[in-house]
Amino acid sequence: MSVPMEISVQNVTNGGISHDQTGIVPEPGVASSPAPTMAEDKFLVSVEVSLKPSSTARIEDVKLAVERMLEKRSLSYVDGPIDIPLSDTFLVDNVQRICICDTEEWVGNHDILLFWQVKPLVHVFQLSEEGPSEDLDGDSQLSSFSEWALPAKEFDGMWESLIYESGLKQRLLRYAASALLFTEKGVDPFLVSWNRIILLHGPPGTGKTSLCKALAQKLSIRFSSRYPHCQLVEVNAHSLFSKWFSESGKLVAKLFQKIQDMVEEENNLIFVLIDEVESLAAARKAALSGSEPSDSIRVVNALLTQMDKLKSSPNVIILTTSNITAAIDIAFVDRADIKAYVGPPTLQARYEILRSCLQELLRAGILSSSQDGDHVILLSYAGLKDKLASATTENSQSHWDISKYLLEAAEACEGLSGRSLRKLPFLTHAALVDSKCHDPTKFLRTMINTISRERSEIPE
Repeated sequence: MSVPMEISVQNVTNGGISHDQTGIVPEPGVASSPAPTMAEDKFLVSVEVSLKPSSTARIEDVKLAVERMLEKRSLSYVDGPIDIPLSDTFLVDNVQRICICDTEEWVGNHDILLFWQVKPLVHVFQLSEEGPSEDLDGDSQLSSFSEWALPAKEFDGMWESLIYESGLKQRLLRYAASALLFTEKGVDPFLVSWNRIILLHGPPGTGKTSLCKALAQKLSIRFSSRYPHCQLVEVNAHSLFSKWFSESGKLVAKLFQKIQDMVEEENNLIFVLIDEVESLAAARKAALSGSEPSDSIRVVNALLTQMDKLKSSPNVIILTTSNITAAIDIAFVDRADIKAYVGPPTLQARYEILRSCLQELLRAGILSSSQDGDHVILLSYAGLKDKLASATTENSQSHWDISKYLLEAAEACEGLSGRSLRKLPFLTHAALVDSKCHDPTKFLRTMINTISRERSEIPE
């Protein structure tokens, strides 16, 4: 279990910028061990190491090899992949990729961490390729839930692809670390209350379900030393409504009994995902008023009872989403520790989402990676704003124009969901008169026209 370390980094100068901040960062280890002390304050930065599917190396051996490799190299720490040295045959044979994560939590978007400022926390994992398994309910062909072994190949890269307002993803990671720690440390729940329930709410298409799955994937990697086996259980709410009156509550109880059986193994970390939770936790006052079937009262009562039973298990986190929070029973809302609103992406998020889409088209060769003899550079939002503020164009004019067109496209997308934004590159390509056009500038001009057309066709 992770032991939080309190890091006080005072007046660490990096590129002329002074940082003075305090944070809580989980470090893998045994829950009963005391928080380690450090000779000097450093930033704790996660380094995730993905093993090749064919690797049979011991995780501890790979971890030590990566730690030695990091010690030998004077790295600058910034989010993203780092090269595996070809001279290290053990790592080359066993490791698929090494990524540095979460440095932006410490230094923001503009700076990097130098090797002497960092204590790397190495997390080694191997993706499961099994895919989901389904649990079929006796009388019907509907499965009551789907189950993934984590970390799963299907969710690889999902966390990095999701772009939200600053701090949302880190807030969820820190919450989960605290929730697991408090239970495992035996904090008295009658004195300090927490339920290990997350409710993400907001309009459709904002990535709430994807964020839940990505969070479960990320936590399965970060806590793998404490919980070597992790599972995601995605509940099919529609299968829990029986055609037989009053049976739905029993089906909910039956499902949660299966989940209770899973959590009895103390080395298992279980994530329960209930999408569109309002379908199960509908407000009981609606049923009492006659606008909802009375069977829904039994479903809500059963759901709340089963969730309360899971409170005593230290190794389960419940992830829920809703498009209509007003329809959820207030008793369920009150049980959620975190109620995070996930709305349409901000301008910065829209820019970065479109930028990631274009980078993928450049990688795939659909767009040309060079223009006017220069390599195409898509400036980050922070980098573009800095250049706009200073009115300098140190990059070539073509690169400057590409980033400005991208910003114009992001501005035109106000109000669109993340799901709609990620469709735009495909729709833009389909709208090109010349489908073999590889010019990024022409592509972005077409995208701006495509956005206008898409917005005009949205139903009122």
